[in-house]
Amino acid sequence: MKRLIPILFVFVLPLSVYAQKKDITNPLKGRPDLKGDLFLDFGFNMLNNRPAEMNSRFFPSKTVNVYFQRPINLGEKSGFTLNPGIGFGLDKLAFKDDMMLVNDPDKGTNSSQLVNVEDVYGEGISVDKNTTALNYIDVPIEFRYHFNRSDYQQGFRIALGGKIGMLYEAHTKVKYTDSNGLTQKVKTSGDLGLNKFRYGVYTRVGLGGFNLWAYYGLNEVFKTGQGPYETEAKQFNFGMSVALF
Repeated sequence: MKRLIPILFVFVLPLSVYAQKKDITNPLKGRPDLKGDLFLDFGFNMLNNRPAEMNSRFFPSKTVNVYFQRPINLGEKSGFTLNPGIGFGLDKLAFKDDMMLVNDPDKGTNSSQLVNVEDVYGEGISVDKNTTALNYIDVPIEFRYHFNRSDYQQGFRIALGGKIGMLYEAHTKVKYTDSNGLTQKVKTSGDLGLNKFRYGVYTRVGLGGFNLWAYYGLNEVFKTGQGPYETEAKQFNFGMSVALF
């Protein structure tokens, strides 16, 4: 996430300044007349079709998406647009019972198994944080219908689409306190048997600058035979979003 902040600053700031200048000419519209949407999604990340041993904690398993999409009108005032885009998908998983992903030497270097944090960092520790991060570059594309055909920036809308993503970085992060009261933070990057690509379908409904969305992954999170318990788990994400302009 820290690596993403400078990228977002460089990408968003010029667009925001331009949007504010455009908004001066029409301050009552609510949104500037800029050809595109910058969506900031907040939500929760779950594994579907998973074994019971891979249950995750709900609130720490979060998702943040940052997508910019450009509209292509499909007929004048038809209400339909095609909206391709690009952005970042940042997912976290927090497994229950202080379980974490580590390499499985029996399966090779690009693999993982689920073990207790104490098995890695020693007995008697107090685990404060334990998450796995999956960071993607995503390419979403959606068909969107605007109920307000005269002004697509206003009114209710609904969208159906899909996205493909490439995993550019994954890591585990553990924060714990040992028996001597010493706090340690350990971040470990690795492939963990994860698929390099993901693809799935999603829907988005919104009014003005606010939206609800849900995504269902169509392929497995882990490569065949390389994840814990031979899992064939898929992603399911949902949440709310705001259109920054």
